[in-house]
Amino acid sequence: MIEINAKQILDSLPARISDVIQPWVERTPNHPALVEASGAWTYKQLDAVVTETQAWLRDKGVRPGDRVMIVCENSRALIAVLFALTAMDAWPVLANSKLTAREVDEIRDHCGARRVIYTTAVSPQATQHAKRHGAVIGPVGNLGTIGVGPLNETVQPEAVDPNEPPQNRVGALIYTSGTTGLPKGVVLSNRGLLFVAGISAKIRALNPNDRVYGILPMSHAVGLSVVLLGTLLSGATLYVTPRFDPVTAHATLEKEKLTVALGVPAMFHQLLEYAKFKGLASLNVPELRIISSSGAPLDPAVKVAVEKFFGMPLFNGYGVTECSPNIGQAHTDEPRSDTSVGRVFPGIEVKFVDRERKPVADGEVGELWVRGPNVMKGYYRAPEETAAAIDPEGWFNTRDLAQLRDGHLFIIGRTKELIVRFGFNVYPAEVEAVLNSHPSIARAAVIGRSVEGDEEVIAFVQPAAGVTLTAEDVAEHATKNLAPYKRPSQIIFVQEMPVNLNGKLIKAELVKLLERPA
Repeated sequence: MIEINAKQILDSLPARISDVIQPWVERTPNHPALVEASGAWTYKQLDAVVTETQAWLRDKGVRPGDRVMIVCENSRALIAVLFALTAMDAWPVLANSKLTAREVDEIRDHCGARRVIYTTAVSPQATQHAKRHGAVIGPVGNLGTIGVGPLNETVQPEAVDPNEPPQNRVGALIYTSGTTGLPKGVVLSNRGLLFVAGISAKIRALNPNDRVYGILPMSHAVGLSVVLLGTLLSGATLYVTPRFDPVTAHATLEKEKLTVALGVPAMFHQLLEYAKFKGLASLNVPELRIISSSGAPLDPAVKVAVEKFFGMPLFNGYGVTECSPNIGQAHTDEPRSDTSVGRVFPGIEVKFVDRERKPVADGEVGELWVRGPNVMKGYYRAPEETAAAIDPEGWFNTRDLAQLRDGHLFIIGRTKELIVRFGFNVYPAEVEAVLNSHPSIARAAVIGRSVEGDEEVIAFVQPAAGVTLTAEDVAEHATKNLAPYKRPSQIIFVQEMPVNLNGKLIKAELVKLLERPA
């Protein structure tokens, strides 16, 4: 196991996320920091653009403590604006441009954005939002073409305490997906984001020779901390890509000789489907040394297929936005055949409790609580929700069911998704894994439904393309592989599963299907 001194890493971190580039500006100023289709910046050039962008933002009325929303996809311009804002002690509010008009407007109004900036050069969706909001779209210095929304003169900046260390100030405000009700603004500190970046980079032994695939959205915590900050903290080169498509991914991996590729399960699955369509048995990527999955549960069948195609282990990780986001990460010297999310991050405490918040026995499944420097400052303008999530001792409730097996963390499911049937606990993730192992099932999702003092298991099934699949086929597969109390009482076929931008299932939408009259 890789030995990591969490305190040593914490003590060595820069003050703000924008400071990650400074050591490399001095040591390797001409080394490429960011590469994208439209060009590249060295560490020295990135530093100059960030300084230039700060002056531009001040000219646009941005003050310390202001919330500035960036409707974005990955780009050099996004990174320059992000770093300029944190250097000014303004709050970057990151919003993926693929969000709907309603979602974007709710975030803008809730955070009280002083300005909204749009990465129009790389994102048609950002351009649509910019036009809808009456933004001015045009060239801005070395940032290229971007959109700039009107100044909101009615909002007040958050107070910036001069006595508060910059490490504890806000590094980013990221809104959760909001699958039920309004989205919640997660306030993340510079320290929390950099801690996760530093630890994850150390686990992967990132170094200046690495060429990292920057495909995960930087509007989400893992793309921001693990991918962007972890790469630049290590003096490596990030290949910035605004959106995933398997054709471009294949070409980029081979042409640019990338060494590290981090993605979500849906991306790897799409790449496999593309390879199958093209008749590719493998990739020509001898320099690639790490592939890793996060952001959504990793299906065992997908893991096996990806490892066969790439000819190397697919590592797994786990986190939540409120934890900046990583809690567990697989170590590269400990490849596993199961879907463990690795070891708990060094410097993070965990505990597992039952419904009465009493500790469960070692190795038993319990609700996972976390404490450490990665935990959020709180939910923005939501003190009651913050108090419900973080107890007075600083423990954050992930609301995930998990267990430790020989020091390795396994995520079993969501607390609220636990199904109790005939007095037995049924974990949807286990049933889903069994159903997903059927060759004719593209994806399965399981939820519980209350019936006369008990609960029953409901399975939603998306058949694979071009196959004929019956409920009897699914039921027979479940009978062979599941105890009676775990088997679905009802099987519902769907054309396509509802998922969010990370490819994670939105089970609230499936619940709505059940609630609709027949």
